[in-house]
Amino acid sequence: MGQSRQEKVATSLAGAVSEEISASLAPVDAELERRYPGDPGTRQPVHTVYVPGDAFTAGTVRSWGDQALAALDEHAPDAAAFAAVLGLPDDLAEPVHSRVRAKLEQEPVEDLRVDFEDGYGPRPDAEEDETAARAARLIAEAYAEGTAAPYMGIRMKCMEAAVRHRGIRTLDIFLTGLMQAGGLPDGLVLTLPKVTYPEQVTAMVRLLEAFEKAHGLEPGRIGFEIQIETSQSILATDGTATVARMIQAAEGRATGLHYGTFDYSACLGVSAAHQASDHPAADHAKAIMQVAAAGTGVRVSDGSTNVLPVGPTAKVHDAWRLHYGLTRRALARAYYQGWDMHPGHLPTRYAAVFAFYREGLEQAAARLARYANRAGGDVMDEPATAKALSGYLLRGLDCGALDNGEVARLTGLTRADLEGFAMPRRGDLTASGK
Repeated sequence: MGQSRQEKVATSLAGAVSEEISASLAPVDAELERRYPGDPGTRQPVHTVYVPGDAFTAGTVRSWGDQALAALDEHAPDAAAFAAVLGLPDDLAEPVHSRVRAKLEQEPVEDLRVDFEDGYGPRPDAEEDETAARAARLIAEAYAEGTAAPYMGIRMKCMEAAVRHRGIRTLDIFLTGLMQAGGLPDGLVLTLPKVTYPEQVTAMVRLLEAFEKAHGLEPGRIGFEIQIETSQSILATDGTATVARMIQAAEGRATGLHYGTFDYSACLGVSAAHQASDHPAADHAKAIMQVAAAGTGVRVSDGSTNVLPVGPTAKVHDAWRLHYGLTRRALARAYYQGWDMHPGHLPTRYAAVFAFYREGLEQAAARLARYANRAGGDVMDEPATAKALSGYLLRGLDCGALDNGEVARLTGLTRADLEGFAMPRRGDLTASGK
């Protein structure tokens, strides 16, 4: 065969045109990097457990695990029984059940918040002072002894005038106690509730700056979650999305947006019988949160159900099915975290999460392997899809739904490879023009 013809390449624009355009867009490039740094690449817990300040003890995490195991033993003693309650297919019954039990034995709680807000309520100042100091001591001891949940911290009272000084004092006592016990743990998480105006977020930033300066900490060391519980936090009076402004007001310190199912629903006038995380009002709020947070490195968490799995077996099974269904619904909508209000919610939290990742494992692994090897297939994936596939597998690994060995066997990739696909450089996603 003859040599193919080499096409003549011609242009019309001087090189200076491209350089001028690049110079004009330099501020935008910098703004993109600042405002949209992408996911931090750290583990996101699958849930947050709230425990009232006065109820939190050194044995809380283990107690929640033991109570959850006892509920399984009583109401679904084997894999077949548990699968029948939740409608799990036969091939997932044993893998999910065994992993749920192992999780409850080894790491029953992924994220725990000692609550000084609604779950604690108003108390005499001396009592709340002492409770905050005790929470700091117990959390510091748990991290030192290796018994802590991966993430732990407090939910303070909000920045509204009536409780502002109390919330600030509680946070100061708690953080000071941690510093006196050896420093802030890596898993520290703080939650600021009932945020209505971006200025309240700015106030939290100034408060943390002052604490960091007082203790010689690196600026920006302390981050916090913003709890979305009011209509004003979604839509401002001028029609703008307040939550997007709150993220920017946090000046890089915001780590998460947590949806408050019941406060938000009540704020909109939803009757108590219909206050749930799958109500249309909840879906609207979380969709706004999700879009506002996309690309910023701020993660979104769903809320909770207040239907507790307690009482006779039939009632527990109904509550389990409800919680399992809500958790699966949230996962499908990319809300990878939620709240759990009772130890009995743990079995279905982990069952839903593990089933979600295990049922899609082989397909996701095969698609990613084809993409990585530039092989063919019936789906033509691109870098953005490879990012989603890798993120899916990494989340499954982090929570214990998947094992490193099986993912490596099915994909031919290491965890470092997965992280490379999950967190590409910005240009890697836009180079295809899609």
